[in-house]
Amino acid sequence: MHKRLGHFFVLGLLLLVTACSKPTIPPLTDNARILAFGDSLTYGVGASKGQDYPSQLANLSGFEVINAGVSGETTTQGAARLDKLLSLHSPDLLILLEGGNDFLRNQSVDATKANLASMIEMAQLHQVPVLLIAVPQKSLFLSPSPIYAELAKDYQLVLLEDTLSNLLKTSAMKSDMIHLNDRGYLALAKAILQTIISE
Repeated sequence: MHKRLGHFFVLGLLLLVTACSKPTIPPLTDNARILAFGDSLTYGVGASKGQDYPSQLANLSGFEVINAGVSGETTTQGAARLDKLLSLHSPDLLILLEGGNDFLRNQSVDATKANLASMIEMAQLHQVPVLLIAVPQKSLFLSPSPIYAELAKDYQLVLLEDTLSNLLKTSAMKSDMIHLNDRGYLALAKAILQTIISE
């Protein structure tokens, strides 16, 4: 009887630890390929040549980082082109940073969330881990939209939640109201790399 109780206790403890464990990014090999996907913040609007965050991440890490940013893109447009890129590049990690143009154009938050969910599911079908980066909602305080934390919870993703909002609150890191400068993109690249290697 005591043995059985002990067995159930250990089983319950294991289930509790599993339930409380944080999502992680599998370790990347030295020749890993990363697909940086998004809009102008990925493309590098406001950056000098070669100073966009994917280029700076590649320089810092030694990984191959593909800049798949399209300036002005909405999540609807992103969802329409991601699957082809996943098939073409077979990345070891997807960095998903999109949604800002949806917020600026006052598009439906539910539709934006659904489009992001669709992109996450595409990556998961390709067995590609996702690092999700939260974008600030359209507000005075530039706080991250809550949909990113909701998606990270639903899909068990690693989330970089406050970094972009904090950088966009700092004038020395911005080229304009909604884009970073060279220093800002470097800071973003460093935060991404720290998140990847600490996982």
